[in-house]
Amino acid sequence: MKIALIGGTGFVGTAVLEEALSRGHDVVALARDPVKYQAREHLSVVRADVQDAAQVAAAVAGTDAVVSAFNPGWTVANIGALFTAGHRAIMQGTKQSGVKRILVVGGAGSLYVAPGKQLIDTPEFPKEIYEGAHAARQALDEMRGEQELEWTFLSPPVFLAAGERSGRYRTGGEHPLMEGEKPAGISVKDMAVAILDEIEAPKHLRARFTVASA
Repeated sequence: MKIALIGGTGFVGTAVLEEALSRGHDVVALARDPVKYQAREHLSVVRADVQDAAQVAAAVAGTDAVVSAFNPGWTVANIGALFTAGHRAIMQGTKQSGVKRILVVGGAGSLYVAPGKQLIDTPEFPKEIYEGAHAARQALDEMRGEQELEWTFLSPPVFLAAGERSGRYRTGGEHPLMEGEKPAGISVKDMAVAILDEIEAPKHLRARFTVASA
């Protein structure tokens, strides 16, 4: 497959890039600064600003699917507005390109911990990431009404960390997966496995899912 990757130098995107290349896929990475990528077989880098729908459309045209791990950065000022603008441009640009399949990596904050109550609205949710998490929740709400694209929204588990690749994971839907009485986690490499599995053999079309270690 030919996969367009947005956010390929970030924590999640780096793992997705490695997993995709290891499976023999051709990856088109979108970047404002292409020098951040080293030349690799099956990797092409296209200069594009993901805040510009026209640039996104031109960059992803001709690919089979788009994977967006876009995040302006948790410490960036005005992250909420930047995340929302970028997400909307990515969705619009993908539509304009004619590509139908897109998987967006969002946040865990929109997972439901009780009827009608999302993780982001609990007192324990970290205030320092609230703005970005709220924008990710808004992105999911907007995607739920999207009928033109074959979209998937992936919420990471409550705990996402570096670690080894086991190649195994379990999936859930609208609620955080648990390990006993505690929220479960996963390594970023195993979450990348889940992302590529979903791209290769979709099981969550026009739906949100979450993952955790098996």
